Amino acid sequence: MGAPEVPLQESHTHIHTMHRIFSAQQQAFRQHPLPSLSQRTDNLNRLKRVLLDNQTRLAAAIDQDFGGRSHDESRLAEVMPSVQSINYVLRHLGGWMKPCRRQVSVLFRPASNRVHYHPKGVVGVIVPWNYPLYLTVGPLVAALAAGNRVLIKMSEYTPHTATLVHELFAATFPEDLVAVVQGEAEVAAEFSRLPFDHLLFTGATSVGRLVLRAAADNLTPVTLELGGKSPALVARDVPMADAAQRIVFGKALNAGQTCIAPDYVLCPADRVAAFVDQVRRQFAAMYPTLRDNPDYTAIINDRQYQRLTALLDDARAKGADLIELNPGAENLAPGTRKMPLTLILNATDDMQVLQDEIFGPLLPVIGYEQLDDAIAYVNDRPRPLALYFFGYDKAQQRRVTDNTISGGMCINDALMHVAQDDLPFGGVGDSGMGHYHGKEGFLTFSHARAIFAKQRFNSGKFVYPPHGTAMHRLVYKLFIR
Repeated sequence: MGAPEVPLQESHTHIHTMHRIFSAQQQAFRQHPLPSLSQRTDNLNRLKRVLLDNQTRLAAAIDQDFGGRSHDESRLAEVMPSVQSINYVLRHLGGWMKPCRRQVSVLFRPASNRVHYHPKGVVGVIVPWNYPLYLTVGPLVAALAAGNRVLIKMSEYTPHTATLVHELFAATFPEDLVAVVQGEAEVAAEFSRLPFDHLLFTGATSVGRLVLRAAADNLTPVTLELGGKSPALVARDVPMADAAQRIVFGKALNAGQTCIAPDYVLCPADRVAAFVDQVRRQFAAMYPTLRDNPDYTAIINDRQYQRLTALLDDARAKGADLIELNPGAENLAPGTRKMPLTLILNATDDMQVLQDEIFGPLLPVIGYEQLDDAIAYVNDRPRPLALYFFGYDKAQQRRVTDNTISGGMCINDALMHVAQDDLPFGGVGDSGMGHYHGKEGFLTFSHARAIFAKQRFNSGKFVYPPHGTAMHRLVYKLFIR
């Protein structure tokens, strides 16, 4: 199933509405450019209340869009971190908003230096389909905390969620503060061309390049949260059950449709069989059945299901060994879009599964001989959004940390760095640019305005022309050295 069929006139209507709202938000920001702490906390509390009051409806809408999405996953991975991020920001926002004093060199005294954090204005947020609530609320929390107006474009692949979020936000916020626009790719392209004061995009690297090009015409600053191939590196001496359990959780959550899901595993070659055995055990313990199991999420649509099937077919045709984990030995017809976790052994670089971001429950397992070989394998490829190392030896932990680059990292866990409110989240290189969450989110959507101030006494006059005086010579002697 591709993009929904939308009549051209409907797209034009969405675009017209989007431009109207954008203009209204610009005008509202000019009239109220610096919301107070109480206004910002009120906005955040209203957002929190609408999430708490509608969590069941939101989980049901996401379930409907996926054709089978675990309500518990939606509460654990979307509602809970959204609410927790609001709570964290509410506790710290007053401190973040305070002007920051900076040092003044003796050359310029008496004077003062301060940094004031001002809202940027109107912020655009482009939301993907895989976590349609969390990836809407996260940027929204940061942008509202910084005092901005926010226009949100949700994915056309999650229409039920987008419609509900639009309804809830319209009943909670004035349109010139927070608004949701809908529509398919044509609307999204026009959205990215608006002259936002900041634009945040979460999605595929290929689309991120298009968004960045469109924003460049307006010199709009952009935060790109992209994906990539995030490795899970298993040490030689780690208990295999520990590593396998945490990797399985990180890969099977949302059926692997997570930008920071482990994309492939680097495992000591002589321990691959043990890893496969433990993955089989851990997956069966979490998901004893798949087809009618509400805990196991479906692939979002036919298009994505077919894409993943093509990756498997390509790997099989090129000599990979596929191990399908279907604990209940069920008949999983394509119409169910329930896809088993499938391990891919003996994968080679010419296979698409090692070239493309997988974004589904397929997991290549690649053997290595020495830890340096695994590190080199990671460094030979584009920088990933996340890197996971499983091993309890502190020296090895430092070695992997110091000799690799990734957007974020977990040691002996998967995914959980994204839920840490006091850590920045973002990619590097092909996996993105910029970051948000917590204080970094406030800073991303704020303009750090430098203010140098002096009063009546003007020390600067001592270096005014005409030059060549004794005072000039003294200044040169004291400060050019």
